[in-house]
Amino acid sequence: MPFSLLDVIALCCFFICWAGYTGFARKKAKTTNCVARCLHQHRIYWMYEIIGRDVRVSEAALLANLERNISFFASSTLLILAGVLTLFAQVERLESVIGSIPYASFPNHVMIQLKLSLLTFIFVLSFFQFTWSMRQYGFLNVMIGACPFDDSGENKNLKKYAEQMAVVQDQAAHSYNYGLRSYYFSIAALCWFFHPLIFMIASLFVVYTLYNREFRSKAVKAITLGQKYLELESVARHAKASNTTNTNQNVSDK
Repeated sequence: MPFSLLDVIALCCFFICWAGYTGFARKKAKTTNCVARCLHQHRIYWMYEIIGRDVRVSEAALLANLERNISFFASSTLLILAGVLTLFAQVERLESVIGSIPYASFPNHVMIQLKLSLLTFIFVLSFFQFTWSMRQYGFLNVMIGACPFDDSGENKNLKKYAEQMAVVQDQAAHSYNYGLRSYYFSIAALCWFFHPLIFMIASLFVVYTLYNREFRSKAVKAITLGQKYLELESVARHAKASNTTNTNQNVSDK
């Protein structure tokens, strides 16, 4: 038999951890402050600010920086894929390397090909996510270019338009996040070359790490507090604008 029951259990545990955490994080983000939820609010405020700026050079620079990071990972993913595909022709040498590692499971030709296929699948999926993220940032650039200038900040149609721009940016960020998440789980998949038990432990550890970073890290706390300050500032600006408008109307009435 090319693979044991423990290998099957470890592989199922891996996919359950990946798919389960993705669904859990998506659902929990709707009710709990986390990186995705709080940054979405920051993106809305950012798009609101864009409406009131006639010159948007800074936005172009910020978006270019984000796209540069994504293109780096997309290019790196292609290089990693090339390396993994090359290993398919070096299975015998890979068997000897794994066999020389203490406490590693006995290498099997079919199993090594299966493990390499898993890595190939992970990085292909990651490449799709990164390239889709880059395309969505391109869509956002077009929407920003088409956005009219409104110095008053009270145009309801443009506010709705800004919210839709934030949605596009949010989806682009989600695709980028899914691509990075694939990298995390690829580290767990590498552990399968050593032993199925290590594979399962690594999968659970990746879930634990992702949860702490996305829901309980200091960065999340700082972003959440920043969101509250932005809300207070938005209320203060709106009240100031209303007072100014009322004052001007009173002066004109007199």
